Amino acid sequence: MLQSMNILQSGWLAGAILAGGCVLAAEEGWPRFRGPRGDGSSSARELPLYWSETNNVRWKVAIPDAGWSSPAVADDRIWLTSATADGRVFSAYCVEAASGRILHALPLFRCAAPEPLGNSVNGYASPSPAVGSGRVYAHFGSYGTACLDAASGRELWRREDLACRHYRGPGSSVILHHDLLILTFDGVDQQYVTALDARSGKTVWRTDRAIAWKDLDESGKPKREGDFRKGFATPIVIEANGRQQLISAASSTLFAYDPDSGKELWRVTNSAHTPAVSPIFADGLVLAVTGHGAAELLGVRPDGSGDVTASHVAWRVGGKDVPLTASPVACGGLLYTVSDHGALTCYETATGRSVWRQMVGGNYQASLLCAGDRVYCFGVSGKTTVLRAGSRTFEKLADNRLGTGFMASPAVLGNELILRTKTHLYRISN
Repeated sequence: MLQSMNILQSGWLAGAILAGGCVLAAEEGWPRFRGPRGDGSSSARELPLYWSETNNVRWKVAIPDAGWSSPAVADDRIWLTSATADGRVFSAYCVEAASGRILHALPLFRCAAPEPLGNSVNGYASPSPAVGSGRVYAHFGSYGTACLDAASGRELWRREDLACRHYRGPGSSVILHHDLLILTFDGVDQQYVTALDARSGKTVWRTDRAIAWKDLDESGKPKREGDFRKGFATPIVIEANGRQQLISAASSTLFAYDPDSGKELWRVTNSAHTPAVSPIFADGLVLAVTGHGAAELLGVRPDGSGDVTASHVAWRVGGKDVPLTASPVACGGLLYTVSDHGALTCYETATGRSVWRQMVGGNYQASLLCAGDRVYCFGVSGKTTVLRAGSRTFEKLADNRLGTGFMASPAVLGNELILRTKTHLYRISN
């Protein structure tokens, strides 16, 4: 069986070289949430356009328990996390990319009394893992973070002392930056970003969010408990104006930090809370969503210092079509967003001007994917709408459907899609 798979892969590889002139995404992998650049873009040019439960499915495997975390792919292995419905057991799974066979099923953490989620939008295993340098990093927020050997699954180190009351479950995924593992903890009780030594797990720096909260009573305590200080967004590291910056969305503030030291570089304040959309960087601008309550899509120039709210916001767009969960993609000078209620909108990245808007129906939690001249939108119902990227008008190429819906964002392996639904993991192939 494996020999047949290897022959098939070799034939596909040769075909890809002849058809596309190069082998692209197979070399870069999909090591973290939203891919190698953290922005949902793939250099693949021949991803599948059509699929269903009976068409173009190379394999399909059930993943135990539940998890909205996205797959991470490296060295022909796929890693993902899951948790029991009651939040008492947290596990990592390793799937062989060629066959779909589960190689490792690893219970990592247990919690005797997890806090109830209170909704079905988030889960106990929403943060996506990351892979790099032969290691896998599985993260479940304050419930635990573990480093595993990617070949054997053996645990190398763990942390269970990073405190935060998530209130509705963890959401921010881990990111690797050089030899640092960067984690985000935006909870009801405390909000901070921290970097661990990726080899040892020891804390290198921790930066508490410096936010002037406006919901305090006379004793300095929050007037009401809730989502107003929380966040779920995953940060991104960019390079702009000769310096690297960790762009991190928090409740009421968009921050830029030095990723090596945690020092704050600049901030943009706003009136929203509970951000879940991860920022991206395109055409010289940081593109970010503020969050719930006063949702805005911002284009921010990243060359400022201090509070740049009044000076460096190039444009802002508000309204009901601003996405609250699904992270956007940008390509060819255009930005694509899909709202939770199914409004797909294309903007100019430079100006924020709306180019077109189209209702595609359904609810959307998974982030968008851009590859070649296509944008992929994955719905909670299991429908995927594929549209033409770069067009100044809406051009739908295909609608596809799988049995259960998407909460997890997609991954790419070569010119194939790795898709996680609520119950299964799929490898979709041409």
